[in-house]
Amino acid sequence: MTTSASPSVIDLRSDTVTRPTPAMLAAMMAAPVGDDVYEEDPTVRRLEEMAAARFGLEAGLFCPSGTMTNQIAIKAHTEPLSEVICEQTSHIYLWEVGGIAFHSGASVALLPGQRGRLTAAQVEAAIRPENVHYPSTQLISLENTHNRGGGSCYALEDLQAISDVARRHGIARHLDGARIFNALVATGQRSEDYGQFFDSISVCLSKGLGTPVGSVLLGSAAFLKKCKRIRKVMGGGWRQAGYLAAAGIYALENNVARLADDHRRAARLAEVLGQQPYVAEVLTPETNLVIFRLADTMPAADFLATLEQQGIRASSFGPQWIRFVTHLDVDDAGLNRVEAALAAMA
Repeated sequence: MTTSASPSVIDLRSDTVTRPTPAMLAAMMAAPVGDDVYEEDPTVRRLEEMAAARFGLEAGLFCPSGTMTNQIAIKAHTEPLSEVICEQTSHIYLWEVGGIAFHSGASVALLPGQRGRLTAAQVEAAIRPENVHYPSTQLISLENTHNRGGGSCYALEDLQAISDVARRHGIARHLDGARIFNALVATGQRSEDYGQFFDSISVCLSKGLGTPVGSVLLGSAAFLKKCKRIRKVMGGGWRQAGYLAAAGIYALENNVARLADDHRRAARLAEVLGQQPYVAEVLTPETNLVIFRLADTMPAADFLATLEQQGIRASSFGPQWIRFVTHLDVDDAGLNRVEAALAAMA
């Protein structure tokens, strides 16, 4: 079922554009609620406990957005004059408004990854030695799946290796898991294993899982107590949030396994794109993101405008680069329309 406001529009800009299904809306309206600032909302508590248990961690903190959960975690793990190691195209660096500098007063060590993925050797080489001229390395942040890497996924052994490096050096470990469920479905990894690799995990519910809003920050109970104070000063304390938390519970219970459908459709789109003469390069999708480069003979603005005329929306992802994102509001019939529109441009 397509639940977007205009069924005639196929929106491939992001998996954040989905609307709640009737079943999700029913779960939201039936939720028991209370004042979450007073820790009296039972549905919020249930979501936080459910998400934490799923990833083998003690506690959770429900927040309005993944940007907030990431920035709260970074501030809680660091202090001014410290440094965060991350991949150079990480969301926490590129797309969160310079929040690391603004909120935490921390420096950033940017490393070039392979489709966004770092190695343990890279991370260890970037750790600062003790020197009055250097910031102190206090946090390693990874992103799985990696947005700019075209939905690329980390292998479990690579996460283990990076985690081991961090432990040896006494450095905290954070995961931006905005699309972590896509990674789990694509790789067959167990979510419960992730708690041993990371001190904190940000899990987004409003992307592939289809909720209207919300992310959960996971970690130890002591860490989350500190994070809750930071959430409050950022304006993230909310009241009867259980209506939104109920959508997250529904999504965790019903919308995870179906991500495989999004991955299948993304692979199909990549195959079709690879057959078009105006497409110069397609990053092989591992999950639900299809990133491709147009040939110089097809200006990106013209490509997007032509799609828009056909009721299809997509995003520019850099000069001549385009991103398609499959999600629960794009079914096989919609995919057929996209394929026909792509073929017509050849």
